[in-house]
Amino acid sequence: MPNYEELQSLVTQVRRDILRMVHKVNSGHPGGSLGCTEFFVALYNEIMELKEGFDMDGKGEDLFFLSNGHISPVFYSVLARRGYFSLDELNTFRLIDSRLQGHPTTHEGLPGVRVASGSLGQGMSVAIGAALAKKLNGDDHLVFSLHGDGELQEGQNWEAIMFAAGKKVDNLIATVDRNGQQIDGATENVMPLGDVAEKFRVFGWDVLEIENGNDLKKVIDGLNEAKSRTGKGKPVCIVMKTEMGNGVDFMMHTHAWHGKAPNDEQLATALAQNPETLGDY
Repeated sequence: MPNYEELQSLVTQVRRDILRMVHKVNSGHPGGSLGCTEFFVALYNEIMELKEGFDMDGKGEDLFFLSNGHISPVFYSVLARRGYFSLDELNTFRLIDSRLQGHPTTHEGLPGVRVASGSLGQGMSVAIGAALAKKLNGDDHLVFSLHGDGELQEGQNWEAIMFAAGKKVDNLIATVDRNGQQIDGATENVMPLGDVAEKFRVFGWDVLEIENGNDLKKVIDGLNEAKSRTGKGKPVCIVMKTEMGNGVDFMMHTHAWHGKAPNDEQLATALAQNPETLGDY
């Protein structure tokens, strides 16, 4: 059974990491990072089967690909706290020559990152390729990916979604962060997405929905249910509803904090709402 108390403490600490990272350089994307904190903590500490150490091939373990690379703060925090690299390195976020760029990159060899992401709409194709490689290698481990709902406005996604179903890529679990917000406003105002779950179903995917992606237990239960549906001839999609900026009251229910850093006073307020649990870096 998951230790929900420990995992929830980690969620709180990761939120603090996100806030402090973007504040330090007055740059970054806190909104989506805060909204997906439970997902990342669950995925890396409860759901995925991971080897000790890191290699780019990833044979014999589950893989994860972040398509909406702008939410790198949550990714970096969870990787560091999972032991992929030192917590101290979080202090270098978005600095020149840092391995922790605003969007994940691979040229500096940051452990845990297997693909550069930031050009939205490409992660689905990458994840499908990795899943097919596992099949060719006789590796029965899974590939997980995360996608913003706004990036589904990119056409490449739908070619890839059609391909995955047609080729029965059933070792893939793709999660859509359905927070309904993007940099210019609500997704339904910028480019309406309609019923995302039904669209995936029509394209031939097995789909489940997590109604509250900021409830740690529901996220873990949903991811475990998704795992149970793999290997049955269809790729699996999770449509996960989250709140952008979750955990910080003035960042929630708006797109305004998609790519905006808190000032000193705002940081203090946000940290007070997320008391230290495991120690800041």
